[in-house]
Amino acid sequence: MLAYLKAREWHLPSRFCLQDPSEQLQQHSWKSSSMPGITCTDLHIAPGQRIAVKGEVPSGAKSFVINLGKKADDLIIHFNARFDAHGDVKTIVCNSKSGGQWGKEHRESNFPFQEGSTAEIIFAHDKNEVTITLPGNHQFKIPNSSGQEGIEYICVTGDVAFKGISLV
Repeated sequence: MLAYLKAREWHLPSRFCLQDPSEQLQQHSWKSSSMPGITCTDLHIAPGQRIAVKGEVPSGAKSFVINLGKKADDLIIHFNARFDAHGDVKTIVCNSKSGGQWGKEHRESNFPFQEGSTAEIIFAHDKNEVTITLPGNHQFKIPNSSGQEGIEYICVTGDVAFKGISLV
């Protein structure tokens, strides 16, 4: 449906993620992001659509983060895979953020990520919850406490070599 985007450490222009990447590479200049990773803005991902984020986890990884929402201060989901960071070992910590204020934290102990391997995480959302599918098809749900109905912002940072985002 949507080809994977291929980039590393770049901020992608508006609507780049929803169009054919081969055409967009010719039409837009990219700006370096202040944080390692990738940021997509001005997206229009409706409830019910599934977003797959794919990346390579390097050896020695400490953690990586995937944020989805309206903007950096309004997140439907903050997904933080912690190999060994912030006092957590092999734990996924999820949260939401509304108006810059963090919501209730959810911790998931099923940790399928391996250093030196590729990981794909799939997010599906609606008005009530976010369903997260991890490698190996393990799923868990987080309440959509912010009530956001669409996703306009995706940011991937940390110890992961970004490979792509797609609608599946």
